[in-house]
Amino acid sequence: MKIYLVGGAVRDQLLNKPNHEKDYVVVGATPERLLSLGYTPIGKDFPVFLHPKTKEEYALARTERKTGKGYAGFTFYTDPSVSLEEDLKRRDLTINAMAMDEHGNLIDPFQGKKDLENKLLRHVSDTFVEDPVRVLRVARFMARFGLEGFNIVKETQIFLRAMVRSGEMNDLVVERVWQEWQRSLTEPAPQKFIEVLRQCGALAVLFPEIDKLFGVPSPAKYHPEIDTGMHVLMVLAQAARTKNPLVCFAALMHDLGKGETPLHLWPSHPGHEAKGKTLVKNLCQRYKIPRDYTELAMLVAEYHLYAHCALELKPATLLKLFEKLDAFRRPERFYLFLQACEADFYGRKNFEEEKYLQKEFLLSAFKKVKSISIPDLENLNLTGEQIKKELRRLRLKVLRSVGDNK
Repeated sequence: MKIYLVGGAVRDQLLNKPNHEKDYVVVGATPERLLSLGYTPIGKDFPVFLHPKTKEEYALARTERKTGKGYAGFTFYTDPSVSLEEDLKRRDLTINAMAMDEHGNLIDPFQGKKDLENKLLRHVSDTFVEDPVRVLRVARFMARFGLEGFNIVKETQIFLRAMVRSGEMNDLVVERVWQEWQRSLTEPAPQKFIEVLRQCGALAVLFPEIDKLFGVPSPAKYHPEIDTGMHVLMVLAQAARTKNPLVCFAALMHDLGKGETPLHLWPSHPGHEAKGKTLVKNLCQRYKIPRDYTELAMLVAEYHLYAHCALELKPATLLKLFEKLDAFRRPERFYLFLQACEADFYGRKNFEEEKYLQKEFLLSAFKKVKSISIPDLENLNLTGEQIKKELRRLRLKVLRSVGDNK
């Protein structure tokens, strides 16, 4: 029995990057052998075990064969006779198909180290095309490494387009799509994920609401980049600076409604906020996206223009905005909303040197109005409804004074 460190841990070690997940392949062993050593089985489709002490994952070397459609359409073969190279060959990219033995010696049958040095994403073998999830994984790795100068080799790009044309993308499990998408939102360049999917045609299949934004113009006065799709990518790149996937998701979703504007109204997009809210809701339901992502994205889609016009809003409208955002009960989400709006502001051509004064104004106004609380009113012997009205009156009074000091 021989044990090898494999996959991302080897790749990241060669890149001198931190890696908190270590995966191991066990060659020349059986499930019974690992059980006898105290390993705990966790794999559903093939034998994967947790180490009795470290709890790290150890998988028996295996091969796989395509037997059906989609991500789940595979049968796996594990046996002590399966070699390390056979196991590595079934992996997606050469940079993920390397191993190290217990002495730190590199096993690299597919030249992954060379591709790392040349900053190339390359498929391991022709069986790459059998698993549609690999389209998403390549896009995610571009989100991770794209800013470092990595590129997808031409042959792999051809495979990506062929996989989309085959219709395999339609058979992806929605939870698996969201898993890769969500992970891309935590990477340095989540916009690269969208770019790769668009280049190979997968964006139109998986997220047509986003794909429709490309080629849709916006007024040059407010959007010098003009193309809405390009604007959304720029906004997503800005949102990535927050290192918060919820903000990134909301930034990506904020202008979906512009894809529904009739051509004769271009480049204006009246009512795109309400349309966008509905599109966000439907997309999130389709991919079973968590509630916190869904709610923030819907709020940003519906109210981002209110944030941009904050300095001109009347006190009553400003208070209504805070109430619609549920800011008094959920201030943390309100701050995330402002981060997404700020990304929208800066995600435009030639806006790098501008100041988003609206964010600071809204934060200041909210801080002042939030200082008024219900306990302060309880000594006035008011009923519940009276307290509510008095609280709103005092909040409006504060906001009027804030408006006078603009």
